[in-house]
Amino acid sequence: MKNKKNSLIQETYDKYILPLYKPVSIVPVKGLGSYIWDVQGKKYIDFSGGIAVTAMGHCHPMLVEILRKQSGDLWHTGNIFINEPSTKLAQKLVEASFASHVFFANSGAEANEAALKIARYYAIKKYGIKKTKIISFINSFHGRTFFTVSVGGKLKYSDCFGPVPEDIVHLPFNNLNCFKKIVDDSVCAVILETIQGEGGVIPIDVLFIQEIYKLCQKYNVLLIIDEVQTGIGRTGTLFSYEQYNIKPDMLTLAKSLGGGFPISALLTNTKVSEIVKPGLHGSTYGGNLLACSVATSVLNFINNKKVLSGVNNRSKLFFEKLYNINCELNLFKEIRIKGLLIGIELIDELPINIFDIVHICIKEGVLVLSSSTNVIRLAPSLIISYDDIKLGISYLKKAFTKIKRLCDNF
Repeated sequence: MKNKKNSLIQETYDKYILPLYKPVSIVPVKGLGSYIWDVQGKKYIDFSGGIAVTAMGHCHPMLVEILRKQSGDLWHTGNIFINEPSTKLAQKLVEASFASHVFFANSGAEANEAALKIARYYAIKKYGIKKTKIISFINSFHGRTFFTVSVGGKLKYSDCFGPVPEDIVHLPFNNLNCFKKIVDDSVCAVILETIQGEGGVIPIDVLFIQEIYKLCQKYNVLLIIDEVQTGIGRTGTLFSYEQYNIKPDMLTLAKSLGGGFPISALLTNTKVSEIVKPGLHGSTYGGNLLACSVATSVLNFINNKKVLSGVNNRSKLFFEKLYNINCELNLFKEIRIKGLLIGIELIDELPINIFDIVHICIKEGVLVLSSSTNVIRLAPSLIISYDDIKLGISYLKKAFTKIKRLCDNF
């Protein structure tokens, strides 16, 4: 009966949902902490975190209670009114960062869209119509709106949509010489990720980002850091930019900010906020009371030394266990890890593709993500228990042992 229900849900999905995704074969129906149960009752350890979203795990009692309380008071008013949850959240984000002001939206793409629009507006207003160039990086990802997908550095996401916005340049990531050749007074903004999550979990070089920061100041270029995936504790500090001794002009957040409830934010410094005026940008749902109430609780919970140091301790355990697996099986080319954003680059010789590898892991009881064509990405809860890490890694070892046998028999 349960198998039949799973098939029925999948058939209904295929019939009515626009086929923009390729979902895996399980249908989750319940979550608690770092566990998910599917419609058949099977239990999984979740190392995917809803694609780096569920920073406090699934259905954390604190967030459930906050959502219950706010939903009984007021859900939505729109941006023609001030609401208390959004002003409280904005204040906390400003006090915890470089920023002076905040704009709320609903997704990372929307936050990046706002940042890019405002960057162009700022540069034109301050320096004239010739300062419009945007520098981005190959294999970067900033969202799926037309502007953000054009700025992103993955051609497969922006191909076949007709003419794209002009004056966008894509440079090799971590190549300082290329950047120095291109940056000049015509550039209005540089947008980058401190870790290219969709590009293979590739961390930025310290010297690269620090030199970019200096050159942006020299040429009056706005530096936009996309922390949709790395922000709110994911890399062991509240914001990853803090680890590089720099301060961006704008920063975007989403994913972990809401802990599973849709919300995003654009943080700006005073230089940027001073040119913003009513009507320049907006969002009907941005600053929603439910979303901001949940996000405030997430921020309060994660922004403390115990939780953030716990991220780094868990990171060390993940690396140790993954390293030991590779010593035995020799399937990983590299383990890239920053806090609890983890990329396992696989050797080139594997006879199966990355999607099949994800499915093998799921069958063994652990949910993982793919990134690029040969990287398994892990982004678990920031408070996952050490025992759950060890258990999930044991499932991963079983999966990779099966993969090793496939390689040996190929």
